[in-house]
Amino acid sequence: MSSVIAPETTEIPHKPFVAPTKRKKWLLIQPKSSTPLMVDSGKVSMPLNLMMVATMANNHFDIDFIDERIGDSVPQDFSAYDVVAITSRTLNASRTYAIGDRALAQGKKVILGGVHPTMLPEEASQHASTVIFGEIESIYDELTQDIYENTLKPIYKPDPSAGWKPLNEMPRTDFRFARSSKNARNYSERLPLLATKGCPVGCNFCCTPRIYGKTFRIRESDQMIDEIKTHQNFAGKQDVRFSFMDDNICFKPAYANELFNAMVELGVHWNANISMNFLEKREFVELAAAAGCEMFNVGFESVDPETIKHVHKGSNRVSHYGDVVANVHKQGIAIQGYFIFGFDTDTNSSFQHTFDFIMKNRIEFPVFTIATPFPGTPWFEEVKPRLAHFDWDKYDTFHYMYEPAKMEREQFLKNFIKVQRAVYSWPGIMQRMAGRKLDWVWLVNLAMHNFTQRLTVDMLM
Repeated sequence: MSSVIAPETTEIPHKPFVAPTKRKKWLLIQPKSSTPLMVDSGKVSMPLNLMMVATMANNHFDIDFIDERIGDSVPQDFSAYDVVAITSRTLNASRTYAIGDRALAQGKKVILGGVHPTMLPEEASQHASTVIFGEIESIYDELTQDIYENTLKPIYKPDPSAGWKPLNEMPRTDFRFARSSKNARNYSERLPLLATKGCPVGCNFCCTPRIYGKTFRIRESDQMIDEIKTHQNFAGKQDVRFSFMDDNICFKPAYANELFNAMVELGVHWNANISMNFLEKREFVELAAAAGCEMFNVGFESVDPETIKHVHKGSNRVSHYGDVVANVHKQGIAIQGYFIFGFDTDTNSSFQHTFDFIMKNRIEFPVFTIATPFPGTPWFEEVKPRLAHFDWDKYDTFHYMYEPAKMEREQFLKNFIKVQRAVYSWPGIMQRMAGRKLDWVWLVNLAMHNFTQRLTVDMLM
């Protein structure tokens, strides 16, 4: 009988590479975007993925890091660098390509990685020396040797026979590269953490399985606790705030229980993405609260059962939404709730039903987005003939993509603005936040009030 060895237990061939005495120099770049969505405004999160890359690459290269989102400037002259490495999402792909083209014109090796190059490697390769498919950690040793031997390949992707690199083998992330910027004050005080990667589900609208693989990988809980304590020591206090960047930290409940139990005595506060079905379990929410959870990021997506069925979100049961919210609020945990409009099952009444649900259940931080098929996903290919444009700058979940089957464009966009203005009006904020002590969630609501009152239809086109 044959057996299958899970990638996280597979031994990946490893040939340690020793860099020459004269080390090559990298410039790592986090590009800005031009989206009106509030992803690159205010206090932004330190870019965890790039900090992980910098931590590894520092073993063999000299590293400089630039984050345009906080006000760092990308140099016009790249003569000080051998390699220019840029991460890209779809919404900043145009900016990424412009930087990559300029560096190539100056004879530099250009590495492009991140979500967009992984989803569209052929497009990205026109602006780079090489494209990283998925995560760089799983191909780093080969890439490093090829850079020094001047034998770069057009694309690097994990060997299917070896699998993705186990998270336990990845070094603890060093944030000093981000903290060294003169603009580091523009980073949020909330530090990013990553405990898991990968997803075996494979929804047709999701990029995660392609980027991080379909195997759910974990970092052992003792490693996570050591990392948290390191951040506490650096800050000189217990009460450090974190955001788990995992797509769903609770995909393996036994692991989440082990990690949260280990965090109970640490005195930290954190938020995380989580599937709806886990929040139906009262004891799980109680444990999360004891471990310091102050907010769950929950994808309600829709309050219409037909839409939930349409998007194949089996973990969401609309009839249980009220119980889920009550479980979370009973433990004093806030909810950042995500709601998507623009599916073919949506109607004009969908906006009113969503508003009624949010106000009745007092969702503290509702986030509204427009259904966006991202390039490289099966859903993108499915609706491609109906797409209004292919301007990557506008693939930010806040621009009009295509006309929903049951709504005309103008009415759809007016309703999309109207529901946000109502939820974040002063009466809407006061009703949802009644009884909550003044804290950072209040401040987010104030910022969203100012943002939503300025929205116009033209901004969404």
